[in-house]
Amino acid sequence: MSKAPAAAKKRSADSQLAINKKKVKSVEEVLLKVKSLAQRVKAEPEVARTLADLQLPHAFREVVDKSADAVLDEIETAIVLVASSILKGEGFSYTLPNRAKGNQIYVPELDRIVLKDSCSQRTFANTATCRKAVITTRILQLVHELCTKRIHVTKRDLFYTDVKLFEDQGNSDAILDDLACMLGCTRSSLHVVASEKGVVVGRLTFREDGDFIDCRRMGVGGKAIPPNIDKASAAGRIRYVPSRSVDTVADISSDAMFILLVEKDAAFMRLAEDRFYNTYPCIIITAKGQPDVATRLFLRKLKSTLRIPVLALVDSDPYGLKILSVYMKGSMNMSYDSSNLTTPDIKWLGVRPSDLDRFNIPQQCRLPMTDEDIRTGKKLLEEEFVKANPEWVKELEIMVTTKVKAEIQALSSFGFQYLSHQYLPLKLQEGDWV
Repeated sequence: MSKAPAAAKKRSADSQLAINKKKVKSVEEVLLKVKSLAQRVKAEPEVARTLADLQLPHAFREVVDKSADAVLDEIETAIVLVASSILKGEGFSYTLPNRAKGNQIYVPELDRIVLKDSCSQRTFANTATCRKAVITTRILQLVHELCTKRIHVTKRDLFYTDVKLFEDQGNSDAILDDLACMLGCTRSSLHVVASEKGVVVGRLTFREDGDFIDCRRMGVGGKAIPPNIDKASAAGRIRYVPSRSVDTVADISSDAMFILLVEKDAAFMRLAEDRFYNTYPCIIITAKGQPDVATRLFLRKLKSTLRIPVLALVDSDPYGLKILSVYMKGSMNMSYDSSNLTTPDIKWLGVRPSDLDRFNIPQQCRLPMTDEDIRTGKKLLEEEFVKANPEWVKELEIMVTTKVKAEIQALSSFGFQYLSHQYLPLKLQEGDWV
């Protein structure tokens, strides 16, 4: 008797797999709804709405790309103000934008998180802020040196210039964001970049600092996304921008129908090895987890240049959706630069909570959500950007109610190539995205 239920489940799974295989149609038929979506994206007017256009009751703070000379001017002006304050007997203090969570709001009209213009004092004479004031001064000195020499370093390099003072890289990273916000420039304008993390593969060619790159010939590992992306470069030529002059990306060209944004490296490698992009014309990108600045910049540049839809493949858990929301709405940590880092209207293709039953994902591949997972899911349901999308709310409610999550790799229970041969083609064929 104990073997009967197991046998029945196996027959059910085999039957479901057979149905799925039977459902996948020809490549042309699979791509019909994707073509329709791509046509709608291309037909949309390119209207870049700004905070100033909305005439909202609050004042907001946003940053722009600045040249090395402009950043030097800002730093020197800040130091002159500090010196003037000392000479007046008012003490050594910096006026810095307040980047606390309570000072950030979601603007539905722009569909992204922005930073309100509110400031606080970082005073040397105050024991609570004394050390931060010293670190702020030290990083200003280092950035001034970088901009003067016209060289770039990684955040890790910056940390190791004064380990005893910084103690932890998180301290130097946070103050670097504070300074970008204070000086009114993007973080990369400070000539400090993150180490390469994201990768891209598929039907895409571009020039990186003058070198021709064909992403179809980058193997399973893909091409590393450069840490500096020149957002101002035009098709057919390279436009020099001092703040992003190391790995300038230009001459972007593609015959892809869509961009597939993948959360994890394992799924990326599976799709790259199966040459998914040859059968279904696409560009595949991953940041290998939490999205870094370079990958967010690169994705935005591809979307705005090529004007094709972006479809996302993430884990069916609260953190997968949080990662997707960072690409779309921005992060709390860098809300001051959300206008440059966000890619609007990314479609959530999978793996969605509703897919677990629909594709008959085996119970042993479904993981129980922890208390922290459930709290995170409920917090997401309270976020304004989630409430703005009823389909997201529906999926999150399924997740929180069932208390079950699953990784993309759960699809491998049907076969290692099920993701590229069955799951994704079916999702594309049915236009099953939200």
